[in-house]
Amino acid sequence: MTDPTLLFPSGFLWGAATSAYQIEGATDSDGRGESIWDTFASSAGNIKGDATGEVACDHYRRWRDDVALMKSLNLRAYRFSISWSRILPEGRGVVNTRGLDFYSALVDGLLEAGITPFVTLYHFDLPQTLEDEGGWLRRGIADDFTAYAEVVANRLGDRVKHWITLNEPWVFCWLGYGTGVHAPGRRDDTPAQPLLAAHHALLAHGTAVRALRAAVPDAQIGISNILTHVDPVTNRAVDLEAAARYDGFYNRWFLDPLFRGHYPHDMTELWEEHMPDIDPADMAQIAVPLDFLGIGYYTRAVVADNPGAPYHAAQVVQTQGAATTSMGWEISPQGLYDVLKRVHHEYAPHALYVIENGAAFDDTLSEDGNVHDDARIAFLREHIGEAKHALNDGVPLNGYFAWSLLDNFEWTEGFTQRFGLTYVDYTTQRRIAKDSARWYAQQMG
Repeated sequence: MTDPTLLFPSGFLWGAATSAYQIEGATDSDGRGESIWDTFASSAGNIKGDATGEVACDHYRRWRDDVALMKSLNLRAYRFSISWSRILPEGRGVVNTRGLDFYSALVDGLLEAGITPFVTLYHFDLPQTLEDEGGWLRRGIADDFTAYAEVVANRLGDRVKHWITLNEPWVFCWLGYGTGVHAPGRRDDTPAQPLLAAHHALLAHGTAVRALRAAVPDAQIGISNILTHVDPVTNRAVDLEAAARYDGFYNRWFLDPLFRGHYPHDMTELWEEHMPDIDPADMAQIAVPLDFLGIGYYTRAVVADNPGAPYHAAQVVQTQGAATTSMGWEISPQGLYDVLKRVHHEYAPHALYVIENGAAFDDTLSEDGNVHDDARIAFLREHIGEAKHALNDGVPLNGYFAWSLLDNFEWTEGFTQRFGLTYVDYTTQRRIAKDSARWYAQQMG
């Protein structure tokens, strides 16, 4: 039964999200080239259990069943990403038509099921050939990304009207080129590499938006940023200042250039000696108008001052006694409301989507053959409630996407963390809708 406190407007889009490398598998099928996650996962010790995405959820072969699953769950929208190296095996140049055929068929299947496709062009899986040339540290990557966007838009744009350029550039820039815990595994104890990668990623976003508008004039185009609400651990001046730095590091570094045309001034002063060279025209290119902003939210950040914290930002601390997911992330539903209200008030995007929100728990099959994930139901109910609160308070929220449709390859966690509404038996690839999936379906009628 639909929770009457969670009633949304009739046009509100309820969806679920996935990404290519996390579910598709078939990494060496039908002309797909190698991505940085193929390379990173193949190196022992990078992923828990030395897992890889070679098979993942076998979605490449089972997509029809997965679309039927989505329809059974009453999903109105599905956000998925395109594998760049499945389209352009060398990153640029010769187009792999078999890769485009796969996504074209998927789009047709979604539309036939009454599900609106949301296409993300980049979700962490850069072609390895481009990384060999410097990856996001090379300014020319913006041209490569734009050419790739044009290829995809020219094939799918007659049917796909919702486009996301980049997913969570904070993650792939800071974790891929700073701490090195994500692909491509580059490390830099200074902010120099992550800042350079981030600037080129934002340039790529800006040029791709223009290319998408030219190819699909009636498109709705946005970007997906992972954001957090930041609280200081105490009201001491040093912790308040640390909270402001962490907010600049995690949130404002990407929001300010997108919506204000400049990087946050306090952070450029902090990182002055590590700032990349910026062409005078760069910021106007980055701040191209958007139709929407996608927000990924998982937890808040409680921070303390620590002069030894990475990149001179702040130290994230655990809140004693707080409920957490199996990832160890504090469950903080109000943080979603705070983020939505703050972004609306300070940056005023035309529209917002909660483009990722979900939780990992230690899901197991019960003797009755079901997964009774009451903790996830509570998580979703509380977070959707805060989204409704934000909508009631004037935030232009157009949709909510649960992460994730399926249990999947969870990056460096391998297959040890289950975020899905649907349980996946990785041996048989059997899909089992969890109690949370049925609850979520009820909210959509």
